[in-house]
Amino acid sequence: MDKLLSNRIALVTGASRGIGYAAAIELARRGAHIVATARTSGGLEELDDAIKAAGGSATLVPLDMKDTPGIARLADALRDRYGRLDILVGNAAQLNVSTPLSHIEPKEWDDLIAVNVTANWHLLRFFEPLLLASDAGRVVLVTSGAASNPRAYGALYALSKAALDAMGRSYADEMAATPVRVNLYTPGRTHTQMQFKAFPGVDPAILHQPADVAVTLADMCMPGFNETGKLYDHNQRKLLSFQRPV
Repeated sequence: MDKLLSNRIALVTGASRGIGYAAAIELARRGAHIVATARTSGGLEELDDAIKAAGGSATLVPLDMKDTPGIARLADALRDRYGRLDILVGNAAQLNVSTPLSHIEPKEWDDLIAVNVTANWHLLRFFEPLLLASDAGRVVLVTSGAASNPRAYGALYALSKAALDAMGRSYADEMAATPVRVNLYTPGRTHTQMQFKAFPGVDPAILHQPADVAVTLADMCMPGFNETGKLYDHNQRKLLSFQRPV
């Protein structure tokens, strides 16, 4: 593939494994310099090797998404070094153990909301000036079908993704008059550790591969992708518009 993202800077959260890992490699393969965050340094080092093998480059940032000052420091560092951010992939997420809503411990609630919702808000607010400094800022927030299809014992994860959807849609409207495009991506059931944690008995043969998911996600990060406020459903292979009340 031509290096269509050459000289562009892409931040990918939760990049040490799964969809974030695959997305970082795909964006690097297209020429972007990857700023990869994750809690585990070992996973980031493996990612760095894979990106180099694909002919790309990366900056590794061990970072817990609950570390708000750390997110702010990263924004400052990228501002000082590059002056802009072209691509933001908000992928990092946490899954709780399936349990009745009334049995969820307050700390578990707070921790999951901090990662799945609050951290993405901090990413948007700290990196907004850098996205606006790009000629084609692109934001993709990785959501889930659970947001619109909550089930018993999965309320916490589902409501966190529903909140992320609302945040992304609102932010897309706010950025509509700028060069920044904001969209949501739901990968469907994908061959990741989180999927096997949620569904231990799932047949691997029915799952999407992260590398396949990453191709479509990366397409949404391209400067020529001008849709905004949309949801791409990988199961349907279709870009969906949200229905608004008349």
